[in-house]
Amino acid sequence: MSNENNQHSTLAEIRQNRIEKAGELTKLGFNPYAYRWEITHHAEELQEKYIELENGEEKGDLVSIAGRIIARRVFGKLAFFNLQDETGTIQLYLDKKCIDESMSDKENAFNNLKKLTDVGDIIGVKGTIKRTEKGELSIFVNEYNILTKSILPLPDKWHGLTDTEKRYRQRYIDLIINPEVRKTFRLRARITAGIRRYLDERDFLEIETPVLQTEAGGAEARPFVTYHNTLEMNLYLRIATELHLKRLVVGGFEKVFELGRIFRNEGISTKHNPEFTSIEVYQAYGDYYDMMDLTEDMIRNISQEVLGSAQVEYDQRTIDLESPWRRETMHNLVKEATGLDFTQFSDFEAAKIACEAAKIEIPEGYQTVGKLLNEVFEQRVESTLIQPTFVMDYPIEISPLAKPHREKQGLVERFELFVVGRELANGFSELTDPIDQRQRLEDQAEKKAAGDEEAHDIDEDFVTALEYGMPPTVGLGIGIDRLVMLLTNSLSIRDVIAFPLLKTQTSAHVEE
Repeated sequence: MSNENNQHSTLAEIRQNRIEKAGELTKLGFNPYAYRWEITHHAEELQEKYIELENGEEKGDLVSIAGRIIARRVFGKLAFFNLQDETGTIQLYLDKKCIDESMSDKENAFNNLKKLTDVGDIIGVKGTIKRTEKGELSIFVNEYNILTKSILPLPDKWHGLTDTEKRYRQRYIDLIINPEVRKTFRLRARITAGIRRYLDERDFLEIETPVLQTEAGGAEARPFVTYHNTLEMNLYLRIATELHLKRLVVGGFEKVFELGRIFRNEGISTKHNPEFTSIEVYQAYGDYYDMMDLTEDMIRNISQEVLGSAQVEYDQRTIDLESPWRRETMHNLVKEATGLDFTQFSDFEAAKIACEAAKIEIPEGYQTVGKLLNEVFEQRVESTLIQPTFVMDYPIEISPLAKPHREKQGLVERFELFVVGRELANGFSELTDPIDQRQRLEDQAEKKAAGDEEAHDIDEDFVTALEYGMPPTVGLGIGIDRLVMLLTNSLSIRDVIAFPLLKTQTSAHVEE
């Protein structure tokens, strides 16, 4: 067999060498792809349980553990393997005399272990606990079984998996090599579980809504289109869960939510992935003040539960999630940043002239003061909102599903939560007037007919539902991926999505 440690060996040669080792195991009567192994402990559990064990001290407690070999050092009749399971790592202390005496193959058990195992193999061991003279907690192995023979080698442990795209494309290797990546996804699971628990304790029901929809709606976004063969019709992957959750409120449920996948046929960046996770929450008989309170309390509680603190470190900044969070209108924030007071503009031309004087880039096609206000906010204010800030009272033109402001004409009762310069949540007092809602959706349909790919046709069934009557309702949407980014100090959305969408890469199964 070729020497895998030879730096001139190709990947194909290493793979073939390992296949031969798997064959040798089979010839010796061992299955290189075992069925099960009885586990009594995990690495982190043992490290904590025996933290007080002195150097050179041994315990007769019998333990059984399994995991992947991530390092191996062989010295004649002694060997030391580092074993990694889901929770962490622990050293295996392998003594030829002990292993040969304990296992059925009394002459060759240790030599087979030396000769036929590689870094990357998954192994099960039984033994007692020992802390070496150098202070390394170890399992003093008396029995082992090779559970899975790894055919491909792991990346060099000193250089790791440094190709960022390869980390995302082959996430399984990334998880093996980088403990911090495993920690991120463990935290993500705790965050989503904590959100569900928080809402469940407040009597919210999670009810699933369709992913395949006859009309895309609930947001301005370009949808993915698919085709149903039997029904002979186009369907859309949902761009939001909003319209179906509101139907449930019409039907009599007062507190509903859904945490799930959303699909938008849009660009890819460090902040956007076409397939992402959101949660939408709807509460009858409340308004946007109630939902700001819930949003603030929920996120602060999740941070305390998962991280043990409401102080979050993100990109070398400390983000303070303690109450109270700042609440300010879009008008006032724009005025603070630019001096432009949009309450003083009587028409679009006056606002446009003032914006041009302030060197605001105005996209083509803008025709309303409200759209200009939002553009100035996005260009000059959004990136400056580092600490949690609720931006309130949006222009009606960009909020087709929100209730008109009870006091301010041309605005709606809508908020967005910004943290570290990006939107994290969006909520509003829901529009319950079916006549007003139909008119706004008709305006959207006209935009679609004019070529706007993010606008949509009227969802007639949704309007019909509103005509039966929806109680005063407030809604909330939170981007789960962005929340996880914040709470795990991850600068790219791809770092918190286990399998982000990547362009197809054509490559051979084994690189020569």
